[in-house]
Amino acid sequence: MTQIAESLRAQIEAGQYKAGDRLPSERELTEAHSVSRTVVREALALLRVDGLVEARKGSGVYAIGPGRATKPFEDIDTERLSSVIELFELRSAFEIRAAGLAAIRRSADQIDAIEQTHEAVARAIEDGVSPREADFAFHEAIALASNNRRFPEFLALIRPGIIPRVELRSGGGPPRPYTPNPDLVTEHSAIANAIIDGDRDAAEARMEAHLEGSLERYRNLWRGGGS
Repeated sequence: MTQIAESLRAQIEAGQYKAGDRLPSERELTEAHSVSRTVVREALALLRVDGLVEARKGSGVYAIGPGRATKPFEDIDTERLSSVIELFELRSAFEIRAAGLAAIRRSADQIDAIEQTHEAVARAIEDGVSPREADFAFHEAIALASNNRRFPEFLALIRPGIIPRVELRSGGGPPRPYTPNPDLVTEHSAIANAIIDGDRDAAEARMEAHLEGSLERYRNLWRGGGS
């Protein structure tokens, strides 16, 4: 399966199959590689995930071309409210769980890391500088404390848009200034304390309240933009 996918990928990237070109049929690929149709379909599915091909019902599979391929999260516009809202909704699906796991799995060193990043957020706000990087580091420390490496990996994947930029655009309107959550330190403190106490339910509840509160603020900003 992987060999077929890589072979077709190389041909697309080399321009042998240009955008709009029809790839060989499943039957042709099956005969050429001496594999079952199931294997061929799985190979084509890998290329669809990578944005290199598209299936057209009743017609076949066509190359999109490397120039048009979009990897997951690659099209995020970190200055648009709509993208920020999408990411907050996605974060809620896994960061709440990560906080709960951190509460029951964290090590002493991981607790120290959570406390240090929490203090860094507070210092940034006190010094009047952007807490964006420190904020990300706090959430990353919690993801690491879940001791499931997929959580920090996924967080890193969406990092470019996880902490909003200085200005955000709503629909086609002008940029709006990004203002940090005024309760950021208090909310982070509640999450950190629940994890330190080993209280899984509280950690999940505090993280949910934190993310949902931020999400609601951005939704209100979106509504205020009239789009």
